[in-house]
Amino acid sequence: MSLLEAIVLGIVQGLTEFLPISSTGHLRIVPAFLGWEDPGAAFTAVTQMGTMAAVLAYFRHDLWRIGRAWLASVPDRPKRRELDARIGWYIVLGTVPIGVFGVLFKDQIETSARDLYVIGVALIVLGLVLAAAERVGTRDRALEQVRTKDGFWIGLAQALALVPGVSRSGATITAGLFLGLDRSAAARFSFLLSVPAVVLSGLFELSFIIEGEEGEHVGAGALAVATVLAFVVGYASIAFLLRFLANHTTFVFVAYRVALGAVVLALAGTGAIE
Repeated sequence: MSLLEAIVLGIVQGLTEFLPISSTGHLRIVPAFLGWEDPGAAFTAVTQMGTMAAVLAYFRHDLWRIGRAWLASVPDRPKRRELDARIGWYIVLGTVPIGVFGVLFKDQIETSARDLYVIGVALIVLGLVLAAAERVGTRDRALEQVRTKDGFWIGLAQALALVPGVSRSGATITAGLFLGLDRSAAARFSFLLSVPAVVLSGLFELSFIIEGEEGEHVGAGALAVATVLAFVVGYASIAFLLRFLANHTTFVFVAYRVALGAVVLALAGTGAIE
């Protein structure tokens, strides 16, 4: 992987990780459009560590408070009713599905699921589902009103993001809207929920790169450059999306997903991209 490829893909990862348009899908589509080699699922997972560092930095006060409250509530059942402790337990609950499915379907995720036809269809389908969530969601519940069932269903939705093109933030925000959360609450919970899943996934895939089993064409320098850029751009992306969703719908992302999915399917069908 050249330095130019690392720079472009790092920026792409940072821009698309938190917007509901699928960073994994874009890290497969952009190289295909430019005639570059697929960087692979391992590269994607490790560069997501950069965007995860952006989440840790942006929400550091919230995460520190939630972490302390959750640890205190483990031996003390009454404390589990406190908001921060409850959020911590919901994050744990919501992480279980993606962990289970990620291990069970690791091979498919890294091979057949990266097919451009799969990505194109996933972009369109999730886009239409997100549009439906915007239409039917009541958006009358704040983050303080999140309940156990919300953590469970949003966690299941997060597991769908194992399919490139679905989008982790897109799936979780969509689920949050269907459950009646307002857009900002759905986005904030989505970002908080992503922390354990992305960190564990990145560390898991990094072990394969270090051992030389995957990502031989990437190189440590390119991986480091892409990850740092993903952090910087990702931090700005979080700030933008939270401000944007406070006063706007997600229909602009719906339109983008459907249009991009159609283009990918058309180009793949004609053999223009492979």
